[in-house]
Amino acid sequence: MAKEVKLLGFWTSPYVYRVEWALKLKGVDYEYLEEDIFNKSTRLLELNPIHKKVPVLVHDKKVILESHVILEYIDETWEQNPLLPKDPRERAMARFWAKYGDEKLLSAWKATWLKGEEKAKAVEESIEALEKIEEELKEKKYFEGEGIGYLDLALGWIAYWLPVMEKVGSMQLLKEEKFPAITSWISKFLSHPVIKDKLPPWDELVVYFDEKREARYNSYYPKQREN
Repeated sequence: MAKEVKLLGFWTSPYVYRVEWALKLKGVDYEYLEEDIFNKSTRLLELNPIHKKVPVLVHDKKVILESHVILEYIDETWEQNPLLPKDPRERAMARFWAKYGDEKLLSAWKATWLKGEEKAKAVEESIEALEKIEEELKEKKYFEGEGIGYLDLALGWIAYWLPVMEKVGSMQLLKEEKFPAITSWISKFLSHPVIKDKLPPWDELVVYFDEKREARYNSYYPKQREN
């Protein structure tokens, strides 16, 4: 299907990387267009006027938004190397866990800039979410079985971005003895040729998230002191 494919993204976004991974696993040629999400271009605002966010996939002049939706569009459009399971229930559960990971593990980001009891609560919530994911992954090579699938891509940020959050937040969430299935999956996931060749520079990512953590901390706590 030789039609024009473009992807608008931002270099630190795990939501963008999951889409790139999917395109590469499918063998789809695409043009990547870097966006400055802090100085949004007219192009981005025109293509995504509702959320004004990346990723944005443009395929043959059709615009597809939101990373989970884009993953499913890619899987349905290019049938080689299927990502979602064939069984309807298994597909539904993959969507459930993808949504669960994005929603419940957001606590890990909050824990990087919170302090005291608030930080402890956010860490606890993150660990509880990881415990649920550990149980789902137990005794599997990948979430979808023997090869990387939809859920692996959706939760792939855990393998690379979550350790960054641990570092900038001076905390430990992914203890190997507590999460053996997840840590084993991380090793396999990051060593996959498609994944390891498409990751942001670690040191630069740490600096970026540390700056964002500090800015969030400074904006949050002065307000608390004024109340």
